[in-house]
Amino acid sequence: MTRILFLGDIFGRPGRRIVSDLLPGLVGREEIDLTLANAENASGGRGLAPEEAKELLKGGLAVLTGGNHTFRHRDLEKMLESDPRLIRPANLPEPCPGRGWTVVETPGGVKVGVGNLMGRIFQSGSLDCPFRAADRLLEALRAAGAVVTLIDFHAETTSEKKALAWYLDGRLGALVGTHTHVPTADAQILPGGLAFMTDVGMCGPHQSIIGMSRETVLPHFLTGRPSRFEPATKGGRLNGVIIDFDQQGRALTIRPVDLADRH
Repeated sequence: MTRILFLGDIFGRPGRRIVSDLLPGLVGREEIDLTLANAENASGGRGLAPEEAKELLKGGLAVLTGGNHTFRHRDLEKMLESDPRLIRPANLPEPCPGRGWTVVETPGGVKVGVGNLMGRIFQSGSLDCPFRAADRLLEALRAAGAVVTLIDFHAETTSEKKALAWYLDGRLGALVGTHTHVPTADAQILPGGLAFMTDVGMCGPHQSIIGMSRETVLPHFLTGRPSRFEPATKGGRLNGVIIDFDQQGRALTIRPVDLADRH
């Protein structure tokens, strides 16, 4: 059996601190083989800078996935090209720096293929079809020898996430949703052996409006005028899922994780 922990969007400095504080104990208690995370908001709540990427990888995360803020810090592009542990959505239009998938090994030698996709509904920019991109991802992961396979689908709507899960059931090990920062109550194993959760939540300040401070976001809703959003600091929680896979890469169980910050 292979046990994977996937952490929801790591949000800013509060999220990085929560992961640093809580991850070692969680990995030990749950006997986690590999930890993955979405980190596209890890630097100031928007984007990922190389310094924070290195911090998270050094802290025990095996792969960092991305999303719509991946390229907010232009100096990340060199790291996306050089470090296979850092991936971005595979359905961004080409040419695009970096890669949309990678394969890493657990301490026990199991090859785990990790892919990243972005939804098209309510997302800005020109994106390739995530369904066709998922087909190509799976082909590449299998060709690279991956036994366990997981895709982070960074998307806005529940319908698009659920549709992709059903499309890939029986072919993919797990599809985990990110982007909305709010954990859903639908962790499940589909009939073909795919583990799915519409959104696994956020590692960051939950006394907030999806990570940003209430004081800076509320004026935008009340007046309709732009306002500068700032990351919140209180109510830290670590959200994610623990997924067990059999020797063939089929999901056996999926369990949400929700831990409160100790500070």
